[in-house]
Amino acid sequence: MKKLLSTLMMVSALCVWTSSIYAQTRIALISQVKGASASTDIAIQKYLQSKGYQVEVLDQSVSPNTLKNTDLVIISSTVASKNLQSGWRQLPLPLMTWENDYLDDLAMTGKRINTDFGEVEKERYLWLVNAPHPLSAQLPAGTHNVYKAQAPMSWGKPGLGATIIATIYGQPEKVAIWGYEKGATMDYESLAPAKRLMFFLNNDTFTNLSDDGLKLFDASIQWLTNK
Repeated sequence: MKKLLSTLMMVSALCVWTSSIYAQTRIALISQVKGASASTDIAIQKYLQSKGYQVEVLDQSVSPNTLKNTDLVIISSTVASKNLQSGWRQLPLPLMTWENDYLDDLAMTGKRINTDFGEVEKERYLWLVNAPHPLSAQLPAGTHNVYKAQAPMSWGKPGLGATIIATIYGQPEKVAIWGYEKGATMDYESLAPAKRLMFFLNNDTFTNLSDDGLKLFDASIQWLTNK
């Protein structure tokens, strides 16, 4: 009985410690707060908060130079690319996005639409190609159903320094998830000023993620915030 109580106390302490670590992680979610898809960004905020992260939704008009005490920046695809403030490319903080139109602005790909970046209209499967990597969420290599139903997916063609995790099923040249470590070569001679990550979502597809899709999303957040 004493051993059982001791084990339960250790597990409880570990849970509290883990929650405390996440609670110290501050995420800025950049959104078009008055846009038609703002509710999806709120759903993402609530989901991450349920995991113990501190998440603040900021309007697309925010300047990257004003971000203080932030551990991770997420730029939602609800932000219109024409409204994206300058300075994000050089931001020395981990950054995640799922908007393919931003990839060239962030120097994460080249500049040719439908060649260096783009979107597929209907898909639900990814091909996981780098299973040993933490970004793969301990899922085995091969085909994974990441959406509950067919929906748009963003993709890009990353630079030579990228860690490629998954591609669009049947289209290996279209990369759906990849990351850059700090200092990695992105597009041509651009070096990542901090971790960078592209995820395959679209404006309204977060709530369409399957269990495997959510595992990959969680792994992305954890990798970006792991110092």
